[in-house]
Amino acid sequence: MEFFNSHKNLFITTAALFLILTLFVAIMPALNNQKDNARLPNAKRLTEAEEKGKALYIANGCVACHTQQVRNVDMDKMFGARPSISADYADIKRQDLWRNSASLMGTERTGPDLINVGNRQPSEDWNLVHLYNPRAVVAESIMPSYPWLFIIKENPTLNDKVVAVPEEFIENKKGKVVATEDALNLVAYLQSLKQTELPTGEVFPEFLYKRDGKSVSKSESGKEITDAKIPDGVALYASNCQACHQPNGKGLPGAFPSLAGSKIVLDENSEIFVDIIMNGYNARANEGFGPMPAVGSMASLTADEVAAIMNHEKTSWGNDAKKVTPEEVQKLMDMVKK
Repeated sequence: MEFFNSHKNLFITTAALFLILTLFVAIMPALNNQKDNARLPNAKRLTEAEEKGKALYIANGCVACHTQQVRNVDMDKMFGARPSISADYADIKRQDLWRNSASLMGTERTGPDLINVGNRQPSEDWNLVHLYNPRAVVAESIMPSYPWLFIIKENPTLNDKVVAVPEEFIENKKGKVVATEDALNLVAYLQSLKQTELPTGEVFPEFLYKRDGKSVSKSESGKEITDAKIPDGVALYASNCQACHQPNGKGLPGAFPSLAGSKIVLDENSEIFVDIIMNGYNARANEGFGPMPAVGSMASLTADEVAAIMNHEKTSWGNDAKKVTPEEVQKLMDMVKK
C-alpha cells in the first residue's frame, strides 16, 4: 500500500503505461501501415509549383469546405471514377519533425470533393476566374473570393497571365485581372489532383447502395413495363458543361463561348460536335477563349450520355436543331477516337 501513497510512483507508473500503450496501439500500427501500403505505381509526385500550391490550399483554409476522399457510396460517383483507397494517401510524408504535410482528406463538403478535380475541371482559365470571384462562373456559389491572389494592371505584359473575368466582377474596371504566382501555383495544385489509375488487372472497389437504373411504368391494362432509364441531358449538362457554358448556354464573354446559336451545335453534321466533346477544342484561342478539355473522354461518357447532352444543347436557349440518336453518336465517337 505504500506504493499508492506516493504521488511520484503513481505519476511515473501512469506515464510509463501511457507511453507503452501509445507505442503498441498507435505508433507501431502506423509504421506497419506505412510499410504495407505503398504508393500506386502510376502515382505522380507533386512538382515544386504544386507543393507551393498545396501550402496555399492549406493556408487559405480550403480544407474546411472541401474533402479529398471519394466514399464507396453511389452518390459519390460524380467525384471520382472509383472509391478512394489507402494507397491514394500512402505517399504523403511529413514535411519535417514538426509539420505533417497533411493528406487533406477533410471532414466536410460545403463544396464538392476535389480528389479528382484535375480531371473534372482541368481548365486553368476556369479555375482562375473561379478563384477571383466564384459568382462569375457559378451564380449561386457561396465560396469566398480570393482577390488578393490577383493584381489589376492597366497594361499587362506578354509574360502576364491575364484572366478573362467579366467586367462587372472587376472592382477596378480600368485594368485587366492578372494572376500572381501564388494564384498559378494554387491552380497547378488543383489541376494535379487526379485519381491514379489502378494497375492492370486490379479490381476496382465497388460503389455501394446503387440506384435502380430502370424506370417502371404501367400500361393501360395495369401491367408494369420496365424500360432502361434514359440519360437526363439536363443533369449531364449541369455536371459536365454548365460550369463554363453557364445554365443559360451563353457562356462568359471573352472566357467561354456561347452555345446558344452556335454553328457547331446547330450543324446537322455532328462530327465536329462529337469530336469537341470527346477530344477537346482549342481553335478559338486567338479570340481569347481558353482551351476546352476532353470532357467526354475524361468522364468516360457513353454514347447515350453524349447524345443526351447534345440533344439538350440542340434544343435549348432558342436552338432548334435536329436531334441525334445514340447509334449515330456511337459511330461518330468511333470515327473521332484518338
